[in-house]
This record gives sequence, structure tokens and C-alpha cells, in this order.
Amino acid sequence: MILLFFNLITNKILLLVLVKIEQKGIKIMLYRTMGKTGVRVSILSFGCMRLPTIDGISNRIDEKKATEMVRYAIDHGVNYFDTAYPYHGKNRSEGGESEPFIARALQDGYREKVYLATKMPSWLIKKKEDLNRYFNQQLDRLETDHLDFYLLHGLNKEVWKTYKELDIFEFLDKAISSGKIKYAGFSFHDEILLFKEIVDSYDWSFCQIQYNYLDEDFQAGKEGLLYAAKKNLGVIIMEPLRGGKIVNLIPEEGLEIIKQADTKKSMVELALKWVWKHPEVSTVLSGMSEKQQVIDNIRYAEEEEKTSLTDLDMNLIKELKKMFRNRIKIPCTSCGYCLPCSEGVYIPKVFSYYNNYFLFEGDSHQQNEKSMYNSQLTDEEKASNCIDCGECEKQCPQNLPIRKELKKVKTLFED
Repeated sequence: MILLFFNLITNKILLLVLVKIEQKGIKIMLYRTMGKTGVRVSILSFGCMRLPTIDGISNRIDEKKATEMVRYAIDHGVNYFDTAYPYHGKNRSEGGESEPFIARALQDGYREKVYLATKMPSWLIKKKEDLNRYFNQQLDRLETDHLDFYLLHGLNKEVWKTYKELDIFEFLDKAISSGKIKYAGFSFHDEILLFKEIVDSYDWSFCQIQYNYLDEDFQAGKEGLLYAAKKNLGVIIMEPLRGGKIVNLIPEEGLEIIKQADTKKSMVELALKWVWKHPEVSTVLSGMSEKQQVIDNIRYAEEEEKTSLTDLDMNLIKELKKMFRNRIKIPCTSCGYCLPCSEGVYIPKVFSYYNNYFLFEGDSHQQNEKSMYNSQLTDEEKASNCIDCGECEKQCPQNLPIRKELKKVKTLFED
């Protein structure tokens, strides 16, 4: 009874403080509950993959600028920081500089003010001993005895198979019971059916998915967002700007649509607030590389409830989505009915890289899509492995000429 009375008084005082702050025009960060964890996280989170660098060299973080950005964000209410083993490294096989940098940036009392998240390097896990080896290495690199949020990085069908064979659940249970991990989750890059299988396989606390106004039907997508939220998982959103592409690589016809709309909001603000409109979203990660980006994004987060998207804003986004979809060459919905291919061709993913190539303008973007296609797909999964049997076309509900389209992909990406 005394405790209930104390909570009522505390909440009343907090409400009065917030009213006073509002009256004085002081902005405050907004927070949401991270699913079943009950943890309150800022709606804007700091992704530590795109920190400022010296001379554009990925593993040479500009420590002075980056530390100033990190601490400014914390001082203004951002309380969730996300890094990973390879971030700011020379390659994915070696530990990058992001984790050690964050350990230094969170000194002087800042570690106690935030929830720290990092990810196990899934692609490097080959045997059971690797699980503890990399995990303990990450604790040392981050100079901490525990991780608030720990993710299995970039789950797809291949690494998920490996994790199951190595009994990842036993590892997670032990790490949680020992207090070294508070909350376990995963980030995801594959098809919706696999996403649901993973969600149902363990008592996860949260997940991290790619989601933005172009990717409602991509990978986990909106269906996955709703599925995870229904299971009371916290949902962290990555790539709200598609790596900056839906801001910096908009085609000419898109720029004309924006000009005609005469919006008062920036494209960054529109994209972030589109994601925040979804109540199932716990927090949105932003990989910020300049202090002004931190300042702007915090302002958008603070103003979210007052300056959310108008009908005009939503119509602009609708027109932009229509414009982008008109640039898609193959209307594949990634339903997966064409799978499994007898030769192993990963048809939906092949078409996804091909469509992404044409979505945005810019040589660097197109070269990146070619590089992603050739590095992320095995030789068996690539278009060139098609033997022209036509079995996939019999199963396709869209009646797509899959064999013909695979030849186009091969010509563009492999020849």
C-alpha cells in the first residue's frame, strides 16, 4: 500500500515536471518500452557503424569528433548504443575499431547512462568454442563485464543452420543466467518465413530488422514487425534511410515530386517519422557520421509527437514509393514459391539485388549492388547456375518469365 502511494506521488511529480518543461518550451527526448524487457529506450538510437573517420579510412575513427557526437547524444537523452564486432574494420574477419572506441567514449560515467548493444560475428562461428571465444573477446574490447543487449548478427538461413547445430540456445541461457547478457536478440536479413521460425525458436527479448517506407515488403518487413510485436518482442529498426539512399540518391523524377510537394520537412525527417508512426517500433537506429546529423535527428525525435507526419507528408511519401516501384524491373514479391531450385539458385535474392541496382542513381550505388551480389551469394545461388529447366516458372504465382530474367541478371552482374 505504501509502495503504491509512493508510485502515485512519484508519477504525479513527474507529470508536473513535464508540464513545466512543456510550458517553458524545453524539448525532451521521447522514450518507448522495449517489449517484454520493460526497459525504456529513446526512440532515436545511435548506430556506431558510420562514425567520422580520418581521410575516409574506415578503421581510422576520428576519435575527437566521434566522442563529441556520442556524448552530445547521451547528454540529450539518447540511451541506446549499437555496435558490432566488424564495424570500422579492414574486413569482416577482424575485429573493427568501433567496439574499442565506444569503450573509451563511454568512460567518465557515460557507460552507466546507456544501454550497450553489440553483436556476435555469425559468419565467423564455425565450432562451439567460437561462441565463448568471440563473446569474451567482445567483453574485453568493450571494457565491460556485461552487455545490456546482445544480438546474433545478420541471421540468414546459412548461419541459422550453423547456430542450431552448435546449440546457440545453451550458450545464450548460460550467458543470461550468469548476468553477462541481460537481453538476447538477433538482427535479420532473409525471408519472412525464416524470420517467423527464428522468432518462435527461443524466448528472445528483442529483434532488429530493416524497415523503411520502401521496405514494407522486404525481408521481415511489416509482416515481421507485427509478428514480433505480437510476441511482445522489442523491435529495433535499422536502415531507416536505406543507408542514406532514400535521401541522397533520389532520381530526378523524385526530386521533382519533392519540389512540387513543397514540404517543410527534410527527407531525413520524413523517413524517420514514417518509421516512428508505427507503435510496434521500440527504437530507430541512425548511423550518424557528423555532429549536425546528431543534432538534427535528436530534434526530430524530440518533436515527434508535435510535428508528426501530416496528410500532405504521407501523400508525398506515397508518391515517392510509387516512383521507386516504377523503377523496379522484375515484379518479384519474394514469396518463395519458386524455391527450392533444384540447382540451388536463390531466385528471390538474385532478383532483389537486380531491382536494387535500378532503384537509385549513382555509380557508387550500382557498383555496390554488383559487389553485394557477388560477395553475398554463393556460386550455386547465382543466376548463372540456372539450367533453364523451367520448374520455377510453373510454381510462380506472378507468372514471371524467371529464366529470361535470370539471363539478364547474369549479363549485368556476372559477365
